[in-house]
Amino acid sequence: MSIRIDTNLEYLASRLNIPSSRLEDYKDKSVEDILQAEAAAGNQEAVKMAADMFTDVNMLIELFQLADPRNKLVILKKMTAAQLEKLVPMLETNDLVQGLYYFTQSSLLDMLKDIPKEELLKTVFQLFSEAQVIEFMPEEELDALLTHEDMDKEKLLQALKFIPEMYLQQILESVTGQEAKGSSSELITQIGQLGDLNYKKAITNFEPTQKRELTFILTNQENKLYEKFSTDAYTHMIGRERDKDETVKAMGVIKPEYLQKMIKELPQDLLSVVITQIDTEKFADALINKFPELLAQLISS
Repeated sequence: MSIRIDTNLEYLASRLNIPSSRLEDYKDKSVEDILQAEAAAGNQEAVKMAADMFTDVNMLIELFQLADPRNKLVILKKMTAAQLEKLVPMLETNDLVQGLYYFTQSSLLDMLKDIPKEELLKTVFQLFSEAQVIEFMPEEELDALLTHEDMDKEKLLQALKFIPEMYLQQILESVTGQEAKGSSSELITQIGQLGDLNYKKAITNFEPTQKRELTFILTNQENKLYEKFSTDAYTHMIGRERDKDETVKAMGVIKPEYLQKMIKELPQDLLSVVITQIDTEKFADALINKFPELLAQLISS
């Protein structure tokens, strides 16, 4: 495997005290060839440099001008997929987020389905207010939450105090078939005394506006309730209401470990481009300590 990357001849000349008369002879030579030639000529600095190249991060950066993303890319394109993946954890969160722009909106939404619900919710609330989440949530999701077996019935009944009396009458009458009478608190007591099936039916018989108001009251009291809504409901909401740029920016709050898994889904050529943003010192250190064989090929090419 041949790797061709421009060597910083000026750096070599300065480091090894190479006279300008010999510098032109080294123009198309590999670092290894230059060091061997200089060592043969009795240049002790060349002997020392040959050893230091495999340990000195700063020397490697200067020698191969690794601060230039184009030079990083030459090396990265020669790496295997497994080698590239070892570098992904070294990327900063901002670099990972920038890499997400290479995915389609559809792919982003699919990947959001694969992360823990709490990470998804962090992204959702970057994109929507709590009121918007409830506004855009499908009615069947509201029904499922309000009648879920884990829903605290007493808290729900307490929240009904904020619903106008006429709507309480309507849902009570919808299951009893009789005219509902009494004050708001009396109507709530009657609703609470309904059998389980009639109780759930009455709650789901609220008009959508009141159903959303009731849900908003409850989720404000206990934010963990947002986890009861389905992942699909959230991703459909994002896909319908927000574009890719907005989605990518919002994903910056996701833990790096999950962003890293996403980035590894990129084709190898695009993954290489994303990794060019890696911190230069970390990259040079990785060449020395993780990929010494690759470094040796770089020096000899």
